Amino acid sequence: MKPVIQLKTAILSACIIWCNPAVSADEPELATEVAVQIGKITKATLHRYVMAYGTVEPQPAADGQSAASSKIAVPMTGILTQIHCEEGQHVKKGDLLFELDTRSVDALIAKAEVAVEFAQKNFARKQQLNVTDNISRKLYDEAEQLLQSARKDLLSAKTQRELLQIKAPLSGAVAAIHFKVGEAVNLNTVLADLIDLDRLDIAIHVPSQEAAMLRLGQVVEIGASPIQLGKLAFISPQVDPLTDTVLVRATLNKDSGLRPGQFVNVRIVVEERPERLAVPIESVVSRDDISLIAVVDGDNAKQKIIKPGLRDGNLIEISGEGLHEGMTIVTQGIYGLPSETRIRVQK
Repeated sequence: MKPVIQLKTAILSACIIWCNPAVSADEPELATEVAVQIGKITKATLHRYVMAYGTVEPQPAADGQSAASSKIAVPMTGILTQIHCEEGQHVKKGDLLFELDTRSVDALIAKAEVAVEFAQKNFARKQQLNVTDNISRKLYDEAEQLLQSARKDLLSAKTQRELLQIKAPLSGAVAAIHFKVGEAVNLNTVLADLIDLDRLDIAIHVPSQEAAMLRLGQVVEIGASPIQLGKLAFISPQVDPLTDTVLVRATLNKDSGLRPGQFVNVRIVVEERPERLAVPIESVVSRDDISLIAVVDGDNAKQKIIKPGLRDGNLIEISGEGLHEGMTIVTQGIYGLPSETRIRVQK
């Protein structure tokens, strides 16, 4: 009975060894092959950006140039009798936009004209008498002063009438009209908004921690599609304590297609690094504070330690021993990749 048990044990052991080749020291190890996608190390110009949001606004007054917007206010109380413009209309500086009721002022002008005519005739008689010394100097001076006073009253009445004709202070588009004909308006009431759409800029609020990187003249990328280009034209010297931001302004081309009040995202280019070695961000993996890429040599890939630098979009700057433009690297499939292994490139 005992020899039969030993025979069965031997047969069972042989079966286990045959079914599990890992326990056989003489069995060759199978080669590992990993499916990956590949790319190239390229040279590129990389940028560092300050990201922020901005609002399209008319340009403020600066460098001797008037502001690009105006709120057209009433210089005196009256009744709105005529509107010579409409919303969206482009007007030129000096165009007549609104008229207020002129009846009371017209009466003053007529009265002043009569007074001037009387004073002129009176002074003319005094001049004739003065030639023959038949008038005192006092009466002559009084007549002259009366004429000057009458002329001043007439000029003042005509000036008041001019104020009732409200003209455009700048060339631009009528953005809004706030009153209708027949409505009463008070002193400094805003009748309309006028904006020069050819002179717009972007008001940007940048976090104070990033404001130190800003310089006048830096390129500003505005919007997403299509991107508008401008330049940094103003940097406020103070920080807003409520938002901890610094106000900056960027120029905007007159044909940008943007409109006042529009909200846009902006990128301010604060650094440019030309001709830098770069790879797609997905081709870099970090392990234990070490950054690696996998360099392809034939059917093999070998990991290489690199130093990552500036990231710009999907590219990241790299540096390291033996790296050069045109080297083939693993772009997808590097995570979990052994330090050196056979690869199969996926099409």
